[in-house]
Amino acid sequence: MQSSVIGKVEKAKLYASEPHRMSFNDFTVAIKGDNNTHTVTYKQGEWACGCSFFDTWNWCCHTLAMQKILGVMLPEEAHQPEIEPV
Repeated sequence: MQSSVIGKVEKAKLYASEPHRMSFNDFTVAIKGDNNTHTVTYKQGEWACGCSFFDTWNWCCHTLAMQKILGVMLPEEAHQPEIEPV
């Protein structure tokens, strides 16, 4: 393998091990829920989800799951406060 290719693969490994280097600006993801598949979007600093809970509360288990999965790769304003169970 050419040394330039090996260098690129090594750099990719480094970047993948340091997720704080990445930052999502917008994305769309389909989440398979227990009953339906829901479309979650993050665009221009705003979350959206197609589930009915989100319509009322402006957050849901789907948006919270994405925040946990993406962690440091989301800008600070994308993190909703932790919801404590009652």
